[in-house]
Amino acid sequence: MRTWFILLLLFLVATSVKSFAATPVIYAWPKNLATDERGDYPVALLKLALEKSGADYQAVPSASVMTQHRTLRQVSTAQGLDVLWTMTTPEREQQLRPIRIPIDRGLLGWRLFVIQPERANQFARLPNQAQLQKLMAVQGSDWPDFPVLQANQFKVLGSGDFEGMFRMVKSARIDFFPRSVTEIWPELSQREALGLAVAPKWVLHYTAPLYFFVQKDNEELASAIERGLWKAIEDGSMQELFLHSFGPALDKAALSERTVIELVNPLLPKETPLDNPLLWFDPAKGY
Repeated sequence: MRTWFILLLLFLVATSVKSFAATPVIYAWPKNLATDERGDYPVALLKLALEKSGADYQAVPSASVMTQHRTLRQVSTAQGLDVLWTMTTPEREQQLRPIRIPIDRGLLGWRLFVIQPERANQFARLPNQAQLQKLMAVQGSDWPDFPVLQANQFKVLGSGDFEGMFRMVKSARIDFFPRSVTEIWPELSQREALGLAVAPKWVLHYTAPLYFFVQKDNEELASAIERGLWKAIEDGSMQELFLHSFGPALDKAALSERTVIELVNPLLPKETPLDNPLLWFDPAKGY
């Protein structure tokens, strides 16, 4: 009995020392957003990648909510944030170090529309892209999606108020609010009182890699995350997490049955790994 107790004590001490010694990796998703489902998958994938990297890191949430612009600055200057996930642009790849594995397999670029439910028939009857482009959309003024829509001749209003964009739809100040297939249903569920809906028929698509980014000089952390992601791809654990997180939304979206409007992303860096089909979702091939 005494030997068993000593072994248990040594195990607990070793575990505590390891936990204490682990290097914290502060990611840009604070604790007070724990009920926001949009962060579930990237946080889980970051933890999975760090675990599979073999490095001694511990993922830790940030302390407060920040604007996208401030979050990018905090990571680039190593001021309290170590990693974030965001859609890439050439500017962001110059300021930060990207891990060029699209963490959601490109789902960020599959965009459905938040609309007023009474306008569903109007959207279903729109005959073509030209008619859709006559309507007014809204996007975050500092999001890469804003210039993407502009470059493809969509009428789009920029806003810095995320909650306000949903209210603009409700009040008919704008006609539709494009959101990714991974975001739209959790966001509407959290704002059920607004009574908004997902438009039928249409889906926008543009290549929109969502990467993990770290500080430019943090090669060690970038290498660990990349190594862990590739291991998760090779052993199937990333695909398992992807299906668990997004399978229901993809079934509901039925992308292969919608009219796809292919858009050009003028901000797409030339280093984007477009030639590896393992990294990208294709609705024609299933998950």
